[in-house]
Amino acid sequence: MQDLNWQKSSFSGDGSNCVNVAASPTGTVHLRESDAPDTVLTTTSPGLRALISGLKERQRNDA
Repeated sequence: MQDLNWQKSSFSGDGSNCVNVAASPTGTVHLRESDAPDTVLTTTSPGLRALISGLKERQRNDA
C-alpha cells in the first residue's frame, strides 16, 4: 500500500484505542485501529458516510 497520511479521528479522544483515517489520491478512504495498524479497511467517501450515519443512528436508538 502506498504511503498514506494517517490522521487520528477527532472522535477518538485521548485514549490509546484510536481510529485512524487516510485518503489516497484516488479518493479511496482507509481506516485502521491504532492497536492493529496492519489491518486496514478500505472504502469510498459515500461508504464511509453511510457507516458513520448508521453508527450514529444506532447510538440514538440505544440511548
